[in-house]
Amino acid sequence: MERRQFFKIIALSSFGAAVLPGCVGGGSVGGSSRTERVFPTNTSLPFTGKTLLGIDVLQAENFSRIKGLRCGLVTHRAGVNGQGQRTVDVLFNAPGVKLTKLFGPEHGIDGTVAAEKSVKNEKDKKTGLPIYSLYGPTRRPTPAMLSDLDVILVDFQDVGSRSYTYISCMKYVMEACYSLPQPIKVIILDRPNPLGGEKVDGPMLDSKWKSYVGAYVMPYVHGLTIGEIARWAVSTPGVLDIAESQRKNVQLDVVTMRGWRRAMTWDQTGLTWIPTSPRIPTPQAALGYAMVGLGCIVGGFSHSFENQMHFRFIKYSKRKSADLVAALGKAVPGLKLEPKIMSDGTQGVYTQVENWNQFNPCEISLHMMKLACIWDPSNPFTRTTGTARELFIKHVGSEAFFEELRTKGAAINLEAWISKWRAEASAFRARTRAYQLYS
Repeated sequence: MERRQFFKIIALSSFGAAVLPGCVGGGSVGGSSRTERVFPTNTSLPFTGKTLLGIDVLQAENFSRIKGLRCGLVTHRAGVNGQGQRTVDVLFNAPGVKLTKLFGPEHGIDGTVAAEKSVKNEKDKKTGLPIYSLYGPTRRPTPAMLSDLDVILVDFQDVGSRSYTYISCMKYVMEACYSLPQPIKVIILDRPNPLGGEKVDGPMLDSKWKSYVGAYVMPYVHGLTIGEIARWAVSTPGVLDIAESQRKNVQLDVVTMRGWRRAMTWDQTGLTWIPTSPRIPTPQAALGYAMVGLGCIVGGFSHSFENQMHFRFIKYSKRKSADLVAALGKAVPGLKLEPKIMSDGTQGVYTQVENWNQFNPCEISLHMMKLACIWDPSNPFTRTTGTARELFIKHVGSEAFFEELRTKGAAINLEAWISKWRAEASAFRARTRAYQLYS
């Protein structure tokens, strides 16, 4: 990327403070009313220059923040710059930058390993650098892994939902770096939240159920970028599991994007989507994950057809498309269910957002849970015990909600839960506004 292109973007966008301690950015949150769009997914598409990623900004700064430092990089397949070049390669070939170690999350650094499958340590085929797995015997970098490093950079493309584990990996990395006798600085290379920064929605996590699929007490759709999450985490006692004396001495730097606003969803960034995991090959799937992922954990619903329409095509055994439309078609404002009959006769509906301003992503999942109790009068939640029960609660976040589903089934007061979670989402938005980097 040419530096003049970078400074042109800066001239059109706010700069925003990014180093802690220091001043904080943020601004008003406005509305948006538009239909969902088809986003580019062909990796050969040229960089449009509309949104500059954190890695693009770091490169345009001539890597001045990390020159001469021994660097580790935590990243994955979607860790690329605006031109589609791996962040690994950009840093490895950068003059004066000493990239010595790589760290990979769930799905591996190449993003091909299936969910929940252990990932082994290996070497990067192109650079020869060691890759330490953070989804194998350990999920936290050990002191030995972090030895001989001055700084850790994190470059993850998140999807905007609490249970997607890259933000958990980021948290564990920060805790490991800050817990050392000589703490290591962490630099976040910021990226867009593909859902934008205005939607904050869904169940709040009970703190007793924190886990790798829910490492933060936040609503399911959090409305933050990874850099903003990191700023909130180091600034708020109790978010990171480190001593308070350690928290007060952390070194965090967020390399902010240029040209991104909270009202922007992925289709407005001008960027090309790189699959973040096998089941999130498109930004449509990233949105679908927030919409129907929770609703398919228990109850008999599924969210794709073969290898198509991941998290967007919902179906229920022995029910037709018309049944789904009749039961759920008017349940969530802004959402349209499009009937589909597949080549093998499978029937279901495609979830299409018609009015983004009206739409609350998580609500369709909650209605799916209640509908599962209506269509199965024996109540599938009464049969959900042990590990399956824990998995459901860890993802959704509320043990009390599960217990009401289990004991009341179709009689659950869904409206009361939605109202409660809307109020908690609003409070979370207010608490984290000081750590927002974009208006």
